[in-house]
Amino acid sequence: MTASASSAAPSAAAAPTFAFGEDSRRRLEHVAGALAAVAVSAILAVARKLSWHVQVSLAVNLGLSVLAFLITTSSIHGMGPSFIAARLRGIDLNKPTTKRDAAGNLVRPIEGVEIPESMGTIAATVFILTMAVFIPFAFAAYERSAFPHAVLAEYLSAILTITFATFMGFADDVLDLRWRHKIPLPFLATLPLLLVYYANGNETGMMVPNPLRGLLGDQLDLGILFYGFLLILAVFSTHTINIYAGVNGLEAGQSVVIALSVLVLNVVQLYRIPEHYAEYRHQQVQSLFLMVPFLSVSFALLRLNWWPAKVFVGDTYCYFAGMTFAAVCILSRFTKTMVVLMLPQWINFLYSCPQLFKPLGIPNPRHRMPAYDAKSGLVMNSYTEVKPAEHNAIGKVVFWVIKTFRLAHVKPPREDGTVLVSNLTLINFVLYVFGPCREDVLCIRLLLLQLLCTIGCFAVRFGLAGYVFDVVL
Repeated sequence: MTASASSAAPSAAAAPTFAFGEDSRRRLEHVAGALAAVAVSAILAVARKLSWHVQVSLAVNLGLSVLAFLITTSSIHGMGPSFIAARLRGIDLNKPTTKRDAAGNLVRPIEGVEIPESMGTIAATVFILTMAVFIPFAFAAYERSAFPHAVLAEYLSAILTITFATFMGFADDVLDLRWRHKIPLPFLATLPLLLVYYANGNETGMMVPNPLRGLLGDQLDLGILFYGFLLILAVFSTHTINIYAGVNGLEAGQSVVIALSVLVLNVVQLYRIPEHYAEYRHQQVQSLFLMVPFLSVSFALLRLNWWPAKVFVGDTYCYFAGMTFAAVCILSRFTKTMVVLMLPQWINFLYSCPQLFKPLGIPNPRHRMPAYDAKSGLVMNSYTEVKPAEHNAIGKVVFWVIKTFRLAHVKPPREDGTVLVSNLTLINFVLYVFGPCREDVLCIRLLLLQLLCTIGCFAVRFGLAGYVFDVVL
């Protein structure tokens, strides 16, 4: 939740609120420490069934990830003033340090404490450099005569694609690109990865569920349509985290939950899949090699972006995280699973469509993040003004559906026919259902929703899938 503005002195009312924030940050660190210990133990447990050189590679990967966490944390602390000097800065709108009038409305031009923005650039840069340093260790055990050039090409294309996405995100932070420019860019960034995917002769088919095999056969080859699906997935992953934002810690938090979910998937698969499925097991190891460093830099960023945020992640991190997820699921062949893991992001996008697409009739203000009650220190629904009488037929139907099925908070109409409708984001919907709350509480609720979707994904992946497929890897 940022806005560019000049500096101002913090309010005295900030002290007790920020004290709560430090308590919340410490609890986050304790939980993360426990999860990290469990994750490392699980990885080491499954590593015993892997070849010796893969064990060494995993050990090096874990060591480099710890180093990446320390470097990211130190660099963010040290480079904050440089980002502010370069005008990469913002002001948190929903804080008591941001100036308001007697009625509680923001004073414009906005005045408040300046916070470094686009700090996701540091996390992404450390990740890319970490992977560059790690690659020799991943392939050092192979003789030249048996060197896996195809696997190396996949790694390099994944890192190149993630680097392109990071550059585009930084350009967006600096230049504030328009959506007509943002949308096609991930298509271009993903092409190196898809070209390597094609060159390595990877399949473009999907298994057909048992009830449909009499009609479609055992496997359905999608051909070029499958590559179209991968492109759409890459574009969606890159932008969806940016759309599902507006609360301290949410961008990095949702990425950490998704990455942890992928790590759990990899560990479970390495434990349960027999050794004669060597290629499939190698794909899970590939995913671990990318996810562990990503988690380390993302959590280093999350610690400082947690409420009350000391830094903002910027569009750079959203592009970087989204493209990393796309690259990992393409390389490791679990694209359908990734779609389910990102279910809250899909829901938020579909729910936001009436505001994202003008013909659907709901105006889209510049900021759709929650509003702030300066007296209570709680966040609450933000609203957009709607004039149903001026809508086209589609807009009137959309407004009727929203109002009739209570999909948003709709206030009684004013004398001029204007109606206030809560902004159509999943964040505002959670506030509409559960009511105003402190910002970190809202973020925790949203992350718990992300976690519930992960549990549901695993229930389908390892439970229900067994009823419609003969073999579930």
